[in-house]
Amino acid sequence: MTEDEITVILDKAHGCVESECAVNDVDDLIAELKDQQKVLNSRLETIMNVVAHLQQANTQEGRKTDDVRAIVKDMLRVFTTQDGKFAMGFSGDIGDGPTTAYDALPPKPWKDVAP
Repeated sequence: MTEDEITVILDKAHGCVESECAVNDVDDLIAELKDQQKVLNSRLETIMNVVAHLQQANTQEGRKTDDVRAIVKDMLRVFTTQDGKFAMGFSGDIGDGPTTAYDALPPKPWKDVAP
C-alpha cells in the first residue's frame, strides 16, 4: 500500500473515532477497507503466481536465464508505482483507438463454391 492509501484509511478511522463512529463514517471506513482488500488480494495472487513460476523456472534442468529474467520483470510490475498507483494488469491503451474486425484483420479471400 502506498502512503497515500494508508493515510486515507487512517484519516477515515480517526474521523470515525472523533465523531463517535456515526453510521455513515463506519460505512465509509468499511467501503475503503473493502476496496483495499480487493487490491491487496489481487496483488497477493499475482505474487503467489510469480513465486510459483519463478521457482519452477529456477529449478528446471537447462535453466534459461532469459525465462527467469522475464519472470522477474513481471514481478517488478507488481511493486512498481506509477502516478502514485500500483501497476496492475491491462493499462487500457489500445493502439490508435478502437477498431472494427474489418480494420484489425485482413479479409479472407473470397472463394466461389459453385457446384
